[in-house]
Amino acid sequence: MELRELAERVLFATTLEEKLQCPAVVTDEQPGPALATPSMPGRPAELTFKPAGTGEKSEFPGLRQLGEERERGRLLHFFANHELLATELMALVLLRFPDAPTAFRRGVLQTLRDEQEHTRLYLARMQACGITFGELPVSGYFWRAVSGMGSPMDYVAGLSLTFEQANLDFARHFARGFATVGDAETAKLLDQIYRDEIAHVAYGLKWFRRWKQPGQSDWEAFCAQLKFPLSPQRAKGLTLNIDGRRAAGFDAAFIAELEVFAQSKGRTPNVYVFNPFAEGRIAQGKSFTPVKHQAQLAKDLANLPQFLGRQDDIVLVEQRPSVEFLSGIKQAGFPLPEFVEVGRICPSAPSDQPEAKRRAEDRRALPTLAQRKLGRLCPWAWGPDSVELLTPLFGSLSGESRTPESSFNERIAPLYSKAWSAAFLRKLLEDQDMVAGSLPNARRGADPTTCLCPLDTVGVPVDTMEAALAAIATIRARGHHRIVVKQSFGLAGHNAIRLWEPDLLDSQRRWMEHALQNRRQLVVEPWLERLVDFSMQLDMSERGLELIGYTGLINDAKGQFQANTAAPNFARSLPPAMLASFREHAGSPALLRQLFGKLIELLSGELKAAGYLGPVGVDAFVYRDPAGRARLKPVVEINPRYTMGRVTLELMRRTCPGTHGCFRLINATTLRAESCADFDSYARRLKESSPLQLEGEPVAKIRSGALCLNDPAKAQAVVAVFEVGPQILHSATLA
Repeated sequence: MELRELAERVLFATTLEEKLQCPAVVTDEQPGPALATPSMPGRPAELTFKPAGTGEKSEFPGLRQLGEERERGRLLHFFANHELLATELMALVLLRFPDAPTAFRRGVLQTLRDEQEHTRLYLARMQACGITFGELPVSGYFWRAVSGMGSPMDYVAGLSLTFEQANLDFARHFARGFATVGDAETAKLLDQIYRDEIAHVAYGLKWFRRWKQPGQSDWEAFCAQLKFPLSPQRAKGLTLNIDGRRAAGFDAAFIAELEVFAQSKGRTPNVYVFNPFAEGRIAQGKSFTPVKHQAQLAKDLANLPQFLGRQDDIVLVEQRPSVEFLSGIKQAGFPLPEFVEVGRICPSAPSDQPEAKRRAEDRRALPTLAQRKLGRLCPWAWGPDSVELLTPLFGSLSGESRTPESSFNERIAPLYSKAWSAAFLRKLLEDQDMVAGSLPNARRGADPTTCLCPLDTVGVPVDTMEAALAAIATIRARGHHRIVVKQSFGLAGHNAIRLWEPDLLDSQRRWMEHALQNRRQLVVEPWLERLVDFSMQLDMSERGLELIGYTGLINDAKGQFQANTAAPNFARSLPPAMLASFREHAGSPALLRQLFGKLIELLSGELKAAGYLGPVGVDAFVYRDPAGRARLKPVVEINPRYTMGRVTLELMRRTCPGTHGCFRLINATTLRAESCADFDSYARRLKESSPLQLEGEPVAKIRSGALCLNDPAKAQAVVAVFEVGPQILHSATLA
C-alpha cells in the first residue's frame, strides 16, 4: 500500500477498524499533492469532538480515584482518545507535507504504527474496566492545537516535543498509580508506552535540531516555534520526569528551563507589574525621576508580584529571573507565574539589555499579550505610569470591567496624598460614635476616647510657608516640641524631615520652601513616641472593602520600612504586640476590633465615592502619650496600592499553621553588619543558618527557615527575605 493511501484511510475513515489497520509493507513512491487541513478527522459518530467552549467534557480522574475499576476505565478513555488523535495527526502531517525528507516520513510512519498499537491496547484495558470507547465526551484539543501546522517543524514542536513529551510525565505518573492500586496489567502497559514515548520524543528532537535556526539553543527554538495557545507548559505533566527527558536526548539547560516555565493551560490569567513610583509620577508628572538607588531597588524587586498572584498568572518584567533562582522558589513550594519581558517598566531604571532589544520588546510584547484572554490587571499601584503601560491590555479583560479612565483619574489621585489620609483620620475621630464613646456592642467601661489619639495629633495640610510656620507654632504650643514634616506625595520613608531643634534651621526652611513649589502640599504633625507599628491590608471591590489581614510593621528611626511580621490567624486577629499595649484598657480587644470595623466602613464609602478598585494598605501605630498611656493612631497613611505588608500575608498562605513570618529587606548596611561581600554570599550564609523545612501533604508548606524572594546573584541594592519560625519575630532580628 502507498503511504498516501494509508494516511488518507487513517485520517478520513469513520470506523476504528479502518483507522487502526496498517499493512506490513508500505511504499512512498507517490506522495501526491499537499492536502489542505480538514476541520476534523473522520470518526465514528460517538467519537466526534465536542465543540470547544461548550463545557461538555469529562473530568480527568486523579490517582485517588483509581481504586475504583470504572474510574480506571474513564482515565483509559482519555488516554485512548489522545493516542487516536496522535495517530490522526501523524496521518495529516504525511498528507500536508509530501515533499518532506523521505527519512522523516518513514519515521512518522513508524510512530503512527506505535500509536495505533497504543490505541488498541488502551481499548482492551478500558473495556475490561467496563467502559466503551465513545460513551464519554472526547476532546479535540490536540487536533485544534496542532492541525494548523505550516511546516514539519511545527509538527515536531507541537506534537513530538509538546504533547508526546508531556506523556513522559503522565505515563510514568499513572503507571505508578495503577501499580499502587494493584492493577499490574495496566501499569505494565503504561510502562511500555512510556518507553515508546522516549523514542518518539527522541525522533522529534533529532529533526527539530536539524531544522532549527543555527545558533539557537533548543529552548530558544522551542519557545519561538510554538504558537499560542501552545506553550512549553503543555510539554510537562504533574511532576517533571527528568530521567525520561535525558533518555530522549534533552540537554540539562532545556530541562532546567522547562521545569520553571509557567503559562496558563486554561485558567484566565491576571497580569501583575511592580511599579513603585506611581506617587512620584502623580506629584511631578513625567518629569519625575527616581534617584539611582531607588531605581535600582525597583529593578531588584521587579519579580515581587509573583507572590501576589496564583499559578500561571502573568508578571511583567524587564528581564525574566534566572532559572536557578526560580528553581529554588519552586522547590520552596511557591507556584511560578508566567514572566513576560516588556522592556523598561521604569524609564530611568538601570538595565542590562541593549537599547535596541528593549525597544523591540516594548513594541511587540504587550500587543502580543493583548491577543490573549486576560482576567484582571493588577499593577502594584494604579497611576499614570501603570495606565500608560497597560493600556494595550484593557480590551482583553474578562475578569473585570475596567478602562484606563476609570482606573486612574482626578478623583483617585488624591487618595495617594498624606493630606487625604490626615483628613480621613480627622473625619474618623469626629465620627459621632467615636466622640460619644458609644460604639455598638462595646463592653461596659470600654471608652474609645481613652485609647484613640486626640484630634490635635492629626496632621495639618499646608500649601504655603506661612501656613507651615503657623502649624509648627500651634503644635509646639500644645506641648509637642518634636515635629515631622512630610511631603503630601512622597515615596515611603522618603521626602520627610524631623524638626527636633527649638528653632527652624536654614536648611530645614529651604527644604520646606522647595517642597512647596508648584502648589504642592506639606503635612505637619507632632512626632509621637511610637510603641508598636502595624498595618491593615484590604481589597476594594464592587462589593465593598474586604479585610485581608493584619501585619506588624517595623520601621527604622527615620520612618523607612524595614520589615513586616505576621502572626498565626493574621486574617482575623489584631497583631499581638498591638493588643498587648492595651492590656490595661477595659474590654480593649473587642473595642479595638469595633474601631477598625468602623474605619473599614467609613473608608469603603470614601473609596467607592472616588471610584477606586484595588488593594489598600492602612498604616497605624500605638504611641505613648505624655501621661504614659497607650494611644492608638489608627491612620498614619492610607496606601491605595499593594504594600510589602500585603506581600507578607500572601507569603504566609504557604506556611504551616501556627507559624510566624517576617518579610524584611536586606540592604548594604545589613551586608556590612554581617561581614558579607555581596548579597549572594549573604544568601548562602542564610541558607546554611536557616534552611527551609517543609511539611504536609499533598502540598508541602514551610515550617521554618528563610528564603530570598529576589535573585541575590543579580541584586545590587536590596534583597527581600522571608523568614518563618515558631516564635514571634521581633525587631531584634533585624539588627
